Amino acid sequence: MADILYIVVPCYNEQEVLYETAKRLSAKLQTLIKESKISPKSRILFVNDGSLDGTWAIIEKLHENSQYINGINLTRNRGHQNALLAGLSVACEKADLTISMDADLQDDIDAVDKMLDKYYDGCDIVYGVRKSRKNDSFFKKITAEGFYRLMNFLGAQTVFNHADYRLMSKRAVKNLEQFNEVNLFLRGIIPMIGYKSDIVYYDRKKRFAGKSKYPLRKMLHFAAEGITSFSTKPIRYITLIGSLIFIVSIIMIIAFIIDWGRGNTVSGWASIICSIWAIGGLIMLSLGIIGEYIGKMYLETKKRPRYIIEKVLDDEEPTK
Repeated sequence: MADILYIVVPCYNEQEVLYETAKRLSAKLQTLIKESKISPKSRILFVNDGSLDGTWAIIEKLHENSQYINGINLTRNRGHQNALLAGLSVACEKADLTISMDADLQDDIDAVDKMLDKYYDGCDIVYGVRKSRKNDSFFKKITAEGFYRLMNFLGAQTVFNHADYRLMSKRAVKNLEQFNEVNLFLRGIIPMIGYKSDIVYYDRKKRFAGKSKYPLRKMLHFAAEGITSFSTKPIRYITLIGSLIFIVSIIMIIAFIIDWGRGNTVSGWASIICSIWAIGGLIMLSLGIIGEYIGKMYLETKKRPRYIIEKVLDDEEPTK
């Protein structure tokens, strides 16, 4: 018998695209069921991440009108990564495998077929990787690709050009749940799980409707989250830079003493002021980076819940 698939879709203010997303995913699910690739018990699981629009009301309506659509409502907005983890954890209780994707229809739904083929070939994790960034602006392309290269340079084992479009087996999700950190960066955590994995390449499309939920501010925050969650190299580089500056300062002191012995005087305050500002800026930057790590340690020690589920819509009675 074919395995049960749950497609997990985090949603935040997605009322403009949700009906079309549900329509296309339902059609794909029914096709896969007819082809006996997945079980008739397979479902689409929308996760409402504290949306401020009518997203949850639409999910409730879709659930009433379709046997294939379930939903989860979080008590408040907890961010994409936490909403995704909540969906995976709930889906894992009933599914043999899960596929996570965004609600904006930029991920190619037809890539699901190839992911399933690789799953039945023995892969526990299948990463959806975009072939190119031809639809991105020059700035978005340079910054995004630079982010992946920087992450790998700093030691995080991310998959280049992979976001959160992926297939995971039940045991892979169960092992993901053992990672208890509050500061989630799933693109770095999931490769650490291990198991057999593979890649499916696809062409990423333009957003069907609505606005991107990741403006520049959130992208920078997400990048900082990933770097500080998976690498201590920034702190090591601070130590290295500090050591180099100390060595240079010793050399300059020796040079000034030699010049003083020769009767030469040091003229001009510009170089001194520039040095003070440069070193002062470096100190502030260093304190900021160290503070970022200390802040993460502070949040981790509190062990607050990563999300709270208010309501679940599934094949059984809705629960609160």
